[in-house]
Amino acid sequence: MSIPEAYRPGYRQAYAVDVETADNYVAHTLVGDPVMDAVVEDLVSIPQQQVHKFIRAGMEEDPDGLRTAPQSLRDFFFDAPQPDPEWLDHEAFMPGIRAFQRNAVRVLSAFVTGVLIDGFSTLISTSFVQTGRIFNNGVWRLKQNNRHQMEIFFPGGLRRYGDGWKLSVRIRFVHAQVRYLLSKSDNWNHEALGCPISAAHLGYAVACFATRTVKHSESLGAHFRIDERASFHDVWRYAGYLMGIPETILFSDEQHANQIYRIGSICEPSPGQDAVIMTNALVNSAPLVAGIKDTQERRNLVKKVIYPVSRALIGKRLADNLKFPANRVPLTLVWYRLDKFVKRMGAWLRRAPPTDFATLLKASAYQDAGLTYRLPDQVHDEAGSKW
Repeated sequence: MSIPEAYRPGYRQAYAVDVETADNYVAHTLVGDPVMDAVVEDLVSIPQQQVHKFIRAGMEEDPDGLRTAPQSLRDFFFDAPQPDPEWLDHEAFMPGIRAFQRNAVRVLSAFVTGVLIDGFSTLISTSFVQTGRIFNNGVWRLKQNNRHQMEIFFPGGLRRYGDGWKLSVRIRFVHAQVRYLLSKSDNWNHEALGCPISAAHLGYAVACFATRTVKHSESLGAHFRIDERASFHDVWRYAGYLMGIPETILFSDEQHANQIYRIGSICEPSPGQDAVIMTNALVNSAPLVAGIKDTQERRNLVKKVIYPVSRALIGKRLADNLKFPANRVPLTLVWYRLDKFVKRMGAWLRRAPPTDFATLLKASAYQDAGLTYRLPDQVHDEAGSKW
């Protein structure tokens, strides 16, 4: 196996811990999504507006709308669709859905301050920095992440007709399109980095989305029963399957997700400049997602709340590597949870109406009527059309 240069030092360390998982992880750094990658290549010569119509027809189960589409796209949606995995059980999602809805604010807070930081500390950050998408669309990206989670954790959201299903498959199209654009770019170093937006990175990311979300949100005061933890992972496992992650790198349960995260973290090189740029950009976008427009108020929130909470969640070593500012306030998470409790109690005493759901809607990408299936058409975001 030809291991990309960037992974060789970490692979040697991971090999000493877990040979099988280490071998599997680095092997998937060379793999994208063969099915969707082939579809995207067949769409390259077609105008983006028509591609948008084709994908919408597929999503909305309209075979007539795909009569003139490439055969690979017709196969994907209708003629030879990806079968449901044997382990799929929609009823098993309900405990996880209830747990998400009960803990939604804490889950999404943990996602922004901890989970995305874990995920983008890997070399996947290079894909985003090279395209420039985090700089032009950082706020929009966070809102899209929030909406995706809200939809997959909505009852029936991962059914074929659900928006959770459609958004998960849309992500698969976008990843394949960006992978194609980067693979044709002179800036991408295949020998050093492997495949852009590789299956390894996506398998690692969805493992983080499941197991690290539970861990970090519990640190912020969320509560999960044993069956809810398992179900929460089941939801993300199927979402990952829809996103095109090969089952060979897709976690099977919480223990497996933790192991992929652990060994993947060892295989990955220490965060470089791209990871520093990406993660700090995400942190600084968070107040805008929450609708805070005042400049000083945004700075205070980032400095006094988001960075300290993020540092407490991801740990000193990773925070230092990402050049997060030092935190001199002890027991950050204790103070955070106490502050939230006091505010909830004050709202109850004032009989104030609940605002959590409204806050979630505001922090999610619900501005458009329906879903858009436009794809990026240039490797650099500022040179492309709106998507």
